[in-house]
Amino acid sequence: MKKIIFILICALLSFGIKSQNIIGAWEGSHTSEKGENLKSVVIFSEGYQVLTIYNADTGKFVHSNGGTWKLDGDTMTEKVEFHTDNQERVGNEVSFKVHITDTTLRIVGSDRRIFNRIDNGTPGKLQGAWLMSGRVRDGKTQLRDTDRPRKTMKILSGTRFQWIAYNTETKEFKGTGGGTYTTVNGEYTENIEFFSRDDSKAGRSLKFNYSMDDGKWHHIGVSSKGEPIHEIWSVRE
Repeated sequence: MKKIIFILICALLSFGIKSQNIIGAWEGSHTSEKGENLKSVVIFSEGYQVLTIYNADTGKFVHSNGGTWKLDGDTMTEKVEFHTDNQERVGNEVSFKVHITDTTLRIVGSDRRIFNRIDNGTPGKLQGAWLMSGRVRDGKTQLRDTDRPRKTMKILSGTRFQWIAYNTETKEFKGTGGGTYTTVNGEYTENIEFFSRDDSKAGRSLKFNYSMDDGKWHHIGVSSKGEPIHEIWSVRE
């Protein structure tokens, strides 16, 4: 586990100098002590990021953390909002030196691991950080306060998505899932590569109808549990 945490910290250090060049998704890989083929994926939107490690062969979830980020020169500062291995890190800030090229992220320090760019946020009709802000049930809209500590956030790059459920007050991590996505003719499709609550969901594809109404993303279809859903997502400021 210590090795995983070290790799995680290294991944978080591997981000560049210009914030506009960081937006998008990045991928790295390594072999665990047990010989597992692990994949690390980082998604950056404006102001928010998430890093996740999972088994590239089986989809077994290993780790996730994330929160807010900002750059000052070549120094990145991140404030942790969720962390699956150490809840005590929630609420803390950490700063480190960073470097980036057009195609790779590299650590400034002793580790020489490289993360390759997956996308730069495009085409990404839904690129950005979103918070669950409501549901429609039986034709009635039920809104929720997105400022409350308990949050469900979804971060999308141009091709990657991840949702995370967590509580910033209790520091609890509730669950996460992610993979690739497409948006074609009003249809939003998620191709699941990892799911913390149930590894067997990896490899499944879920199709939804989506639309934008007054800046809000309406997400309609059937959940991974087979239940009908109509979710409302708002851009996280």
